[in-house]
Amino acid sequence: MKLLMHTCCAPCSVYCIDSLRKEKIEPTVYWYNPNIHPYVEYKTRRDTLKEYTKSINVNAIFEEDYGLDEFCKNVIGDLQNRCQNYCYKVRLEQTAKHAKDNGFDTISTTLLVSPYQKHDVLKMQGEQIAQKYGLDFLYRDFRVGFREGQAKARELGLYMQKYCGCVFSEENRYKKQIEKDKRIDKR
Repeated sequence: MKLLMHTCCAPCSVYCIDSLRKEKIEPTVYWYNPNIHPYVEYKTRRDTLKEYTKSINVNAIFEEDYGLDEFCKNVIGDLQNRCQNYCYKVRLEQTAKHAKDNGFDTISTTLLVSPYQKHDVLKMQGEQIAQKYGLDFLYRDFRVGFREGQAKARELGLYMQKYCGCVFSEENRYKKQIEKDKRIDKR
């Protein structure tokens, strides 16, 4: 198996890579995340992943596409479903294209480690997109190792982001604080 694994960030990759290596599967990490904003966040996550993959001797491919305009055009009509209607699809599709063009036979994603993602949708889309390109989709429910991977990432001093990646997920991060501030302002 020659696996290309879409990777959203270093902390999410920790458990996935460790787990796959225990199975004697050596992934190649693929960075493609045009949904991460603002640029400072995008760059910090990318650079942290570069350092981490070098430190553990994992092959990594970094496809640069900071795509704020394209992201906004594609999600503005349905913000509540942006993850499944755009973010998952665009990253899995690009991973599959790169895999097909470069001799990989299997794709996967570190998004499968997060308990905050729509796991069933990721699995379904991953399988459909892989099939479209004549590839296999390696499905693993990595969520069982989420806390372990996060703890190891902290021990390693990796940058730990506070939100999924897009500007709307950052807003969601502050939702309770925004509501609290509104109540205080009304007094």
